[in-house]
Amino acid sequence: MTNTIPAENITLEQLRELFSLEFIEDNFFPEWQSDLPELTDQEKELLNQIKAGYINLRNYPPFLENTVNTVVLSPLLFIGKFYLPPFHIKLEKSVDVETEDIETKVKGRIDVLLLNDKFWVTVIESKQVAYSVEAGLDQLLAYMLAAPHNEVYGMVTSGGSFIFVKLIKGNTPRYTTSDIFDVRNRGNELYDVLRILKKLSQITQ
Repeated sequence: MTNTIPAENITLEQLRELFSLEFIEDNFFPEWQSDLPELTDQEKELLNQIKAGYINLRNYPPFLENTVNTVVLSPLLFIGKFYLPPFHIKLEKSVDVETEDIETKVKGRIDVLLLNDKFWVTVIESKQVAYSVEAGLDQLLAYMLAAPHNEVYGMVTSGGSFIFVKLIKGNTPRYTTSDIFDVRNRGNELYDVLRILKKLSQITQ
C-alpha cells in the first residue's frame, strides 16, 4: 500500500531519504547573480510603492497569505509581465510525486504555479509573514520534483523575504539556493528580486 505524505508536512530529511535529494553548495546556479536585466525608472517606482505598502501593512497584523498575495506577489508578477504569454498562473494546483518503488507519494496543492512548467512560485501557506522563507522551502522542492522538466527553478516568499531555488533532477536530484532577499534591508531588494525573475523568465521560455 502506498504511503501518502502531505506536501505541507514534508521535510528536507524525508526528501533526502525518499528521493536522494542533495544540496549542492558549488555555483551551479549562476543565473541569479550574472547578466541580470536592468530595470526602468517606472519599474523602480512601482517597486518602491510595493515596499512602502508592505511596510505600512506590517503595522496591522496578522499579515497572512492572502495579504501577501495581494500586496506583494501579485503586483510583482504584474510588473514582470508574468501574466502574459508564454506564462500563466494556476492557483491551488494539485501535484504529486512518487518514489521509484511507488511505496511513497508526496501529494499537495501549490499556492501559485507559474507556468511553462519550468518555473514554480509558492507563498508560505497559512502562516504569518514573520515566518522564514525556509518554512516553505521543503514544500517547494517537493513540487519541483514533480515538474516534467529536468531543470526547474522556483521561488519562495513570505511577502517580506524571497529565496530562489534551482533543481536539476537527473538520477540524483540536486538543488541549491540564492541569497535571501528581504524588503526590510537598506535600499529596495525588490529590485534584485524582479531582475532575477526577469532573468529566469528569459531562460525558461
